[in-house]
Amino acid sequence: MQNTIFVSVAAFNESFLSFTLQDALSKAKHPERLIFGVVDQYPASRREEMRHLFTQPKQLRYVHIDPVEARGVCWARSLVQSLFNNEDFYFQIDSHTFFEPNWDTKLIEQYQQSRHFSQKPILSVYPFGFEFDENLNPVVKIKQNAKTTLALEVHPDTDLTPDNVVLRFRATHVNQRGFIAGFHLAGGFIFTSGNWVDEIPYDPRLYFHGEEQNLAIRSFTRGWDIYHPPHIPLYHLYKVPNTAYQTHHWHADWEQQRDVKWPELKQLAHTRLQALFANQIPGGFGLGRHRTLDEFNQFSGIDYTNRTLNRQIQRQCQG
Repeated sequence: MQNTIFVSVAAFNESFLSFTLQDALSKAKHPERLIFGVVDQYPASRREEMRHLFTQPKQLRYVHIDPVEARGVCWARSLVQSLFNNEDFYFQIDSHTFFEPNWDTKLIEQYQQSRHFSQKPILSVYPFGFEFDENLNPVVKIKQNAKTTLALEVHPDTDLTPDNVVLRFRATHVNQRGFIAGFHLAGGFIFTSGNWVDEIPYDPRLYFHGEEQNLAIRSFTRGWDIYHPPHIPLYHLYKVPNTAYQTHHWHADWEQQRDVKWPELKQLAHTRLQALFANQIPGGFGLGRHRTLDEFNQFSGIDYTNRTLNRQIQRQCQG
């Protein structure tokens, strides 16, 4: 194994795309082993700008799409996966990410450690955040804690209902240092074997909300195990809640130019997610046969069939 890493980046009107790619390259211990699949949804192509970041042009697989023609993050990430070519590892990030030195070897090392617990592990969690100062220098304001591990849990303000299967999740500190078995993953940080791309292809008919639930349940039912790693060698630039951003696919400036509006895409995705939990989607976009929804309920406390949550089971899972 050469430990090649396919880095999946779907960017929407993103001003920090070059920063993210350059930082990933400069901080990697083995930048020559990285392949970047980039779907750049931007008013004008930035192919040449991106090419200048690479000493080996074949390390960049770039596709440009007008933002007006875009159909949401899952659709874009599905296109990115079409650029994958059997690299050893798959690493999905957002287009506004900051890295620690040697992030590549740190992730591979933790992945290999997680193989002691599972034949098909996935490393994923919501990373710590960073910000840019007035000089556009990245600043990490919350340092990682050497005594705790970040894990994902269902947000206390969200619940399942007969008409709604979309849940919100949050990261919380668990008072132990090590790998935490998880029932949810983060779309902005997924590190796993390249085989995952073929077994769990992105469903392009999803939109945004429910993306991570879809991936988690399809992975679980096909025998993949999610682990929240003890160390996260990357940081995410988080947006301010309830704030309009031009980097949102549903921003009014983009919506007014489109024939298909985002509420329609959102509703189609919601219907698609309900069909998944009803086991009504055949083939690769549906549930696997290795484990069942009932086993997921017993493990996570999330019962999609009966629309109930058992938060005590979730805490036991984390502990």
